[in-house]
Amino acid sequence: MTSTETTVPESPFPAVSGRAKGYDREVVDAFLQRARDAFEDAEGADLDSLAVRQAAFPLVRGGYAVGAVDAAVGRIEDAFAARERERALSRAGARAWVGRSRNLAQEVLDRLSREPRHRFDRVGLLSYGYRVDEVDIVADRIARYLESGESLSVDQVRSVAFRMQRGGYSEAQVDAVLDAVVSVILAIG
Repeated sequence: MTSTETTVPESPFPAVSGRAKGYDREVVDAFLQRARDAFEDAEGADLDSLAVRQAAFPLVRGGYAVGAVDAAVGRIEDAFAARERERALSRAGARAWVGRSRNLAQEVLDRLSREPRHRFDRVGLLSYGYRVDEVDIVADRIARYLESGESLSVDQVRSVAFRMQRGGYSEAQVDAVLDAVVSVILAIG
């Protein structure tokens, strides 16, 4: 290599091609550095699994491939959740950790046990929310997981997507319940 050549660090993710949009590279790289720093910090108070789960990145042309970044962020969340579980078990003990997880699971189950089409608040008739029938199908599956242990993985919950409809379910409420389900699954380990 000559003195005028420079090396470009290898990208951690594939880039989208052409005019397609992907996650903004600088924002993703900054988040990854922040997550790495927080995880290596003994206290790690700067970031937790919930903050990782709620991370969002702007879409830009030529950005990182969305699927690859989402998969990596999911693995980072898993690592933070495992560390949080270990810390909670060492501080409060297994009984307190299980009790907390059980209470959260019961709150979710109470919400999902409501009558279909009435499980979440609805947006106004002129606004768009999540399709009610699709959310109810997922809600039934989650309820079966919580009641009888039917198989459900954290990746299945993370990857759920709903189409939009006028007068649909409130996105914020549905997303909050999905976040709680992910927390319960991760807490169980």
